[in-house]
Amino acid sequence: MLKDGEKGTVLQKDKQTYAIVPHFSMGLITADDLRRIADVADKYNVAAMKITSAARIAMVGFKEEDIDQAWQDLGIDPGHAVGLCVRSIKACPGTTFCRLGKQDSLALGKELDSRYHGYQLPNKCKIGVSGCINNCAETPVKDIGFVGKPKGWTVMVGGNAASRPQLARELVEGLTQVQALEVTDQIIKFYEQEGKKTERLGKFIDRIGFDVFKEKVL
Repeated sequence: MLKDGEKGTVLQKDKQTYAIVPHFSMGLITADDLRRIADVADKYNVAAMKITSAARIAMVGFKEEDIDQAWQDLGIDPGHAVGLCVRSIKACPGTTFCRLGKQDSLALGKELDSRYHGYQLPNKCKIGVSGCINNCAETPVKDIGFVGKPKGWTVMVGGNAASRPQLARELVEGLTQVQALEVTDQIIKFYEQEGKKTERLGKFIDRIGFDVFKEKVL
């Protein structure tokens, strides 16, 4: 039996079949991707396909012996849907498509995804990038969140939507994309070094104090 996350799988309720979650950066997908997903779903007679809250496509109902070949047929990297790591980055359309966007959330999100998707940390870490204050990427309940405003990016930290929800707090505002990435790197490294295992970023901040955290990462 595969462990959750091994070969990009998630064991299902029946304890016999698995879901796999192909990774699509920022939830962006092509027509060719959709055709391959449909072909694989037909070939292996998957039980269900679900668009997840993280803008992924979960394919449910694979037998263990079919996993390797299914991934080969898909030709798409697995998404990190479980484990103590940075999960898929959630981003809104931003200035690329949305008339309300103030900052380019897809550009920032893609760079964050390429740097940190799957990066091992004391606990799971969810990142959201919203191009305006409407927060369509659910930024206030992300471990690290970015809100696009006319004068730049606001960075928020410490949110989560788990069993004990916690709202993120504003860390800094008015950043360029380069500056936002630099701050993120400091946050990730500090949390990686000083966070306790299974401690979410918000709990880590609460433990050491927000002012101490801010001083360390800015």
